[in-house]
Amino acid sequence: MYSGNFSLWCDFVERDFIKDDFVDLLQKGVVNGATSNPAIFKNAILNSPAYKEQKELFKDKNPKKIYEILATTDIRLAARSLLNNYIQEDGGFISIEVDPRLSDDEEGSYKEGKRLYSIIGMPNVMIKIPATKAGYGAMSALLARGININATLIFSPSQTKECLEAIKEGTKLFKKRFGPEATLPSAVISIFVSRFDRLLDSNLEPNNRGKVGIYNATKCYHIIENANLSNAKALFASTGVKGDEYEKSYYIDELMFKNSINTAPLDTIKAFLESKKELKTPLDLDEIDAFLDKIDMKSAYEKLLKDGLVQFKVAFDEILKELE
Repeated sequence: MYSGNFSLWCDFVERDFIKDDFVDLLQKGVVNGATSNPAIFKNAILNSPAYKEQKELFKDKNPKKIYEILATTDIRLAARSLLNNYIQEDGGFISIEVDPRLSDDEEGSYKEGKRLYSIIGMPNVMIKIPATKAGYGAMSALLARGININATLIFSPSQTKECLEAIKEGTKLFKKRFGPEATLPSAVISIFVSRFDRLLDSNLEPNNRGKVGIYNATKCYHIIENANLSNAKALFASTGVKGDEYEKSYYIDELMFKNSINTAPLDTIKAFLESKKELKTPLDLDEIDAFLDKIDMKSAYEKLLKDGLVQFKVAFDEILKELE
């Protein structure tokens, strides 16, 4: 549906949606992938009646085991619906995140990622790992075993570069293990966008509002494109608009770059489809740097990463508490 290898993924997972509306979106060519995270699963598992029967069936198991059964069932269903896209090399991936409490545990993240991938048993699953010091090692180790990864909670160019190094190392180890002709595992680098503007807009002049997230994400995109890794792509995440200050599809419209992916909530996707959109040419790095150099980005990067890690941990803890 879109030109220039721009892909749109759905940032939403819920049992009934996967069986019905998601299939319809795939068949119409609206989306060709999907993502999940602990906050998304929290809303689905705690609020949707679709999980009642399965929760009752496994009520004697420990809460994390129940969560994994529910989540991996959803991911497997979505992966099956996406398999044709994957085979045709038209996206086709679905992500599941490791326990966010493992963000500082490299070995734990790697083992859990490998286990989840094995449980789901589908080739088009991506294991989502937060971009922390421990996370980079886990990403590399998973790729080395041929497991696709989604590097998440990327806010800064430095995180982007660290992810690229992890992907390079993991890919090199994969080739050494499986041979140079083996199909490479895929990686996406999930650059968060809208959270910058929600954090910083109130301190900026009106004509500079709504730009920090776009400019920063574009800088990270340039870094990924310039690395020229055949199995890595930029993915723009956190692209939903809160409030009425911008058009609902603002962050998709402004980041429609070739060879990129945008993962968005359902209402954002619906707004995006209401009018014809064209690929954009990214701003050049000199213009981006001239703008961002006037802002305390270091503090923003640190705060947003810390907040993001906490948010996912809290959501995960709330799921487990509810499932006790």
